[in-house]
Amino acid sequence: MNIKWGYIGMKKILFFIIFFFCVAALVFLSVRKYEERKKDVAFRNEINSYLYNRGEGEGNFPGNEFWESYGYPIHRNIITTVFWVGEKADEDNGHIANSMSAWDSKWEEHFGGVDDPEEREGLLPDAFTPDENPFYFALPYNDFTDEGKRKTEVFSLAGWTDGAEFSDGESLLKNRWIRIEKNGRSAFAQWEDIGPFEEDDADYVFGGDPPKNTEGKIAGLDVSPAVRDYLGIGGVETVDWQFVEEEDVPDGPWKKIITKSQVYRN
Repeated sequence: MNIKWGYIGMKKILFFIIFFFCVAALVFLSVRKYEERKKDVAFRNEINSYLYNRGEGEGNFPGNEFWESYGYPIHRNIITTVFWVGEKADEDNGHIANSMSAWDSKWEEHFGGVDDPEEREGLLPDAFTPDENPFYFALPYNDFTDEGKRKTEVFSLAGWTDGAEFSDGESLLKNRWIRIEKNGRSAFAQWEDIGPFEEDDADYVFGGDPPKNTEGKIAGLDVSPAVRDYLGIGGVETVDWQFVEEEDVPDGPWKKIITKSQVYRN
């Protein structure tokens, strides 16, 4: 009888030990999730503070004289439209879905989801904090052919390639920075896709010619929802833009999540 009750007692003790550790684990996970969420909210607030207090931070930006004499020319009055990661294919984008980019076959996945242009919290998609820079753009030149071979001409076109070393599968263009100006206000963004519509317009992208695109809104630049919202761009507007070296990109919401990923094809 004592043995039986001793056995039952041991089972109860074991049950309570397991129950205690399960509760402790749940509490630990809940606290960790709360702390992660708290950090994420603080991070999102930091990014969005640049939107709500734009005038304050921009006082530290280089002035017009700096950019006018900069090493890369300014492309002026370029028709600009908005595109986004995860955009579905339709007539406005030439029936090309943006779940993948010209350089990343899993762009949407690597970004963290659909960069919904309507469901926003400040400069960010409402549903998640991106894993890659929400300040991105597309220009109509690809440094790779449709067969995945690098175009040798790009070395003479892109002014930043002198003396630099690149692996065979590395893009010379992906993640490069530009400055985008609208009504005296500048935003900075990284090159993450090709378009609008064209993909071999070197004379415009690296030269002084106007864009040769004649489709859609005849745009020469696509920008992300974050760029749109920071600059106050409507559906279709004109902007000025120029290439910028990363060390000359001033502090701002565009430097809180910097895209480093390279070409990914799967």
